[in-house]
Amino acid sequence: MESLSLFDDIIVDVPETEGIKYAGSKRKLLRHILELAKKVDAHTVLDGFAGSTRVSQAFAKSGYQVICNDASIWSEVFGTCYLKNTKPRSAYRELIAHLNAAVPVDGWFTEHYGGEPNGGLSASPDGLKKPWQVHNTRKLDAIRGEIDRLGLSLVEKAVALTSLIRALDKVDSTLGHFVSYLQDWSPRSYNELLLEVPMVFPSKGQHEVYREDIFDLLPRVEVDLAYLDPPYGSNNDKMPPSRVRYASYYHIWSTVILNDKPELFGKAMRRKDTSDKLSASVFEEFRKSGSGRFMAMEAIDRMIQCTNAKWIMLSYSSGGRATAEELNDIMQRNGRILELMEVDHKKNVMASMKWTNEWIKETAETNREFLFLLEKN
Repeated sequence: MESLSLFDDIIVDVPETEGIKYAGSKRKLLRHILELAKKVDAHTVLDGFAGSTRVSQAFAKSGYQVICNDASIWSEVFGTCYLKNTKPRSAYRELIAHLNAAVPVDGWFTEHYGGEPNGGLSASPDGLKKPWQVHNTRKLDAIRGEIDRLGLSLVEKAVALTSLIRALDKVDSTLGHFVSYLQDWSPRSYNELLLEVPMVFPSKGQHEVYREDIFDLLPRVEVDLAYLDPPYGSNNDKMPPSRVRYASYYHIWSTVILNDKPELFGKAMRRKDTSDKLSASVFEEFRKSGSGRFMAMEAIDRMIQCTNAKWIMLSYSSGGRATAEELNDIMQRNGRILELMEVDHKKNVMASMKWTNEWIKETAETNREFLFLLEKN
């Protein structure tokens, strides 16, 4: 653990966490998130958009009671693995060793996602680039079938699937997502798929894990502190709206979890149920509604109002002054800002900012990220 300090009066031990390559990862912000949380007297925390669950892991290891939620099934599995486990890591060594010993087979994943190392091109007989080499998809096919065959408990299966996804993440040939694949095989794709026991810890808290739309969950939970990190696009004319759709970017992880052999489409062989028309989030929508407000901002306003928490920590990441001004108004209406921090990813530091229009100016030219700590009315 690493002791770091953001404020003179607060020193936080940052627990080690693990995840996968993820566009919304807050790994570099964990110390700042934990230090802001320490400024209030919170014991229960909601991580409303958990993603790879690093924030949930950090809060759980820091002694908070955590409610972990995300709309994706693979995030739910990660949450179950890290938050619902009550056994030491050693309890899973035999299971992971057994899965590593599975005899490779040609199966559904190899047919659709496996490519031959033919002269460096990540392609296959169908002419499409692939995310993995066939020696690893054959292992994937064998291991995924064995996980179902073993009849594991909920937590055991979550540990096995988390281990499998993390192993696949280390041998892929992508830029960190699955809507397009590299032209040439990445060096790591030549490595052998090898499962490792996830960095689980015996859970001491009564943590909860959900897979729900945030607006369905919020009326049913009450916590001291809610950490909300919805996906964002951009309304800046110089920065077109984000095309990151988390359901589509990580569609393969859903398929690995479900093992349902879904109908696929496109060159990236995406699940049909992750098309933009079906999977886009309202928080990723930067069109304006009939009222003239950005739909994403309306969703944030509604979300804050629906949150049953004394304090809310909100991550905001978007270019464009218009949305900053609107978010400023939303915050002023819903409570009192205790802290506002600006994230500088290039320098990996944060700077405290006064709650004035100064922060709005900061968003005008570049895509910035901010952390707000709000005390609700």
